[in-house]
Amino acid sequence: MNNWRLKEIVVMSVLSVVFAVVYLAFLPVGKLLAAVMGPIGYDLIFGIWFIVSIIAAYIIRKPGAAFLSETIAATIEVLLGNAMGPILILSGVIQGLGAETAFALTRWKRYTLAVLMMAGVGAAVFSFIWGYFRSGYAAFGTTYIVSMLIVRMISGAVISGLLGKAISDGLAKTGVLSSFALGKEWRKKKAA
Repeated sequence: MNNWRLKEIVVMSVLSVVFAVVYLAFLPVGKLLAAVMGPIGYDLIFGIWFIVSIIAAYIIRKPGAAFLSETIAATIEVLLGNAMGPILILSGVIQGLGAETAFALTRWKRYTLAVLMMAGVGAAVFSFIWGYFRSGYAAFGTTYIVSMLIVRMISGAVISGLLGKAISDGLAKTGVLSSFALGKEWRKKKAA
């Protein structure tokens, strides 16, 4: 983090706090969906729990942004009272690593929609592997397990990647991100 500017750290931290609250707000939605559809109901919206990693990485564009933002958000979520407790921080670390992997594969140089969606898929896959062992998915049939994974990957791609990009682009259009990599990219587009 030697080459991070203070305002990048502040924005990443603020985003993490905001999305920790969003994550808590979506827990009842996930529980309702799971009550109606079984465990796969959570997978429909699981992408919401990765979104800060995609938004922070897309805005800041530095190694570690996805990982750190997701880890901070999970930590804040625990401090705000998530019933899972401290184990949730490990979940955040794993999700952040999954998202960070997609950016690392491009050496943190490409932030296209495809890469953002792959980051969401990466977070989905990493979290699913963790959930498989932690939550006992092995008790389900193979078809159901594969369906859960596919639904979670789609959720990661669409909610985290596509919606994360839309939220970030919306912020950039307002000019509030003008001193960040994404804001500079938007200024170049406007000038062209």
